[in-house]
Amino acid sequence: MIIRNIELEIVCGVTSTIPDTDLPEIAFAGKSNVGKSSLINTLINRKGLARTSSQPGKTQTINFYNVNKVMYMVDLPGYGYARANEEIKAQWGKMIERYLHQSKQLKAVFLLIDIRHEPSDNDQLMYRWMVEQGYSPVIIATKADKVSAQMVDRQIRLIRKVLRTPVNTPVIAFSSVTKEGTREIWQVMETIAFGAPIVEETRSMQRERYEREKQLELEEAKAQAEARGETFVQKKERWKKTDKPVAKKTLNKRREKKAKKHKELGKNPNKRK
Repeated sequence: MIIRNIELEIVCGVTSTIPDTDLPEIAFAGKSNVGKSSLINTLINRKGLARTSSQPGKTQTINFYNVNKVMYMVDLPGYGYARANEEIKAQWGKMIERYLHQSKQLKAVFLLIDIRHEPSDNDQLMYRWMVEQGYSPVIIATKADKVSAQMVDRQIRLIRKVLRTPVNTPVIAFSSVTKEGTREIWQVMETIAFGAPIVEETRSMQRERYEREKQLELEEAKAQAEARGETFVQKKERWKKTDKPVAKKTLNKRREKKAKKHKELGKNPNKRK
C-alpha cells in the first residue's frame, strides 16, 4: 500500500469507551519493548508518529492510526513490563481484553515476539488467550537484524514449536533496520482487511500504461487509414514552449550554448547595442 495519509485519530485510555469505527482494524500486540512502535513507523514509512523509547511500557493507551482513510492500525499497550505495579498491569490487561471483545471491526491481531528469545510465559498466555477468543494471530518475529540469516529459520521453528501454531499460521521475520518483512506484512494485512493485496500504480507503471495506450491509438489510426485506402503517415511531435521540465531543460541548454559562443568571441551577451 502506498501511504498517502496517516494520522493518530483515536486514543483510548483505561476509562475510555472503545470506539465504534466503520473501517477494518488490524491490531498489534506484544510485550513491552518488543518493537511495536518501530514496526508501525516502518509500515507507514514515518519516523516518529508512533513513539519509540528505550524504556519499556511507553505505550499505555490504545492508539488508532487511520491509514489512507481505508483502515486502522491499532497499537495495543505492551504487556509483561516488570516495573509496572500489579494494579497497572491488571488495568492494561482489562483494557486489551475489552477492546478484543468489543471491537466490531477488528479483522486480525498480529502478535509480536522477539526473534532472539524463546516466547515468554506472557507471550504463550497471550497467544492461547487470543486463540480461545476465536482469533488466529499472525506472528511477527521482530529484530531479525540482531541474528544471523541461519538463525532466523531456526528461531522461527522454535517460536512455532513453543506456541504450537497451526501449519498455516504466518510467522514473518521483521526488522525495522533493514525493512525485512515489510512487504509480506502489508500483503497479509491487505488480504485480511480487503480480501486481496492492493495493487496501486507507481510512476513506472503509469509510464508503461501511457506507452501502451499511445501504441494502441497509433495502431487504430493506421487501421482506419488502411480501411479508407489511404497511406498512413505518422505525425511528428514538434517541440513547443511549455512549462514542462523537459522544455525548460532544453531552453537552459540553448542559453548556455549561446553564452559560451559569446564568451569565445569576447562579447558580452547582456550588453546593449
